[in-house]
Amino acid sequence: MDDLRRIDLNLLLTLHALLSEQHVSRAALRLHRSQPAVSHALAQLREIFADPLLVRRGGRLQLTARAEALHAPLQEALQQLDGLLGTPGFEPARARRTFRLAMSDYGARVVLPSLMRLLRREAPGIDLVVSQGSREAMLGQLIDGEADLALGVFPELPTEMAQQVLFEESFVCLADRASLPPRGGLALDPWLARPHVLVAVRPGIDNEIDQALATLGARRRIALTLPHWGVAQSVIAGTDLVLTVARRSLVGARLDPALRQFAPPLAISPFAFAQAWHSRRDGDAGHRWLRAQIQVLCVNEGGAEC
Repeated sequence: MDDLRRIDLNLLLTLHALLSEQHVSRAALRLHRSQPAVSHALAQLREIFADPLLVRRGGRLQLTARAEALHAPLQEALQQLDGLLGTPGFEPARARRTFRLAMSDYGARVVLPSLMRLLRREAPGIDLVVSQGSREAMLGQLIDGEADLALGVFPELPTEMAQQVLFEESFVCLADRASLPPRGGLALDPWLARPHVLVAVRPGIDNEIDQALATLGARRRIALTLPHWGVAQSVIAGTDLVLTVARRSLVGARLDPALRQFAPPLAISPFAFAQAWHSRRDGDAGHRWLRAQIQVLCVNEGGAEC
């Protein structure tokens, strides 16, 4: 009973965050508290439980046996308490909040226009801060609490992450009309003979197009690598360059009349475009609402909305 008098709900919430994150800085981000405050709370908890709870091994904090035994019962108790208190739902029209999204240039192109229209109509008090980076950088932002949600292609995720596939995407080619046959596109050999433009945040990373070519024992010449889609069609107009991009990146774009779209001359596997988040956000009603809106915007086949 004496121990119960020494611990309050805030300390229990801090303990749960520390046991879940196994990292003081990430626990502080999760709790919206300063790192020194969480470190002080950890010192109190160690005294109360007469156990270090988190110990450093190999450069990382790991749970002690006592902490492992506490984790599941504590989570269950907090969930029961949350149900008892009746955590209020999320009211988008009245919400005042900023969400931090990580996405590629492609993700921004296919998601942001319709998402911003929806937010201005239904949740005008919600602001977005968008950052761009590689797949690894986006996952790192989620782990460190620097981003609330990431949109991209995530074949593998750490165990503490969750994702929802929004749609499957295919590819299309673009080239200057004057450099193409009167009708249609290019067969594989003439396509390979052309110089190509690659849109990639980081050069040298495997992509679906070159993976498909590798299965055929073929390679293409990349004459230009760009980090952004925006300038790509301007670059290929009036040249013999070929650009192969995800189909939805062209939806809603004002295509240069000098260019023609055509199907790639080889089978390229589609990719799953998804939204990913850290499991610490699962109990956040506002976060769930935002994910649901993005999912709804992206369900229309062919990108009519997203």
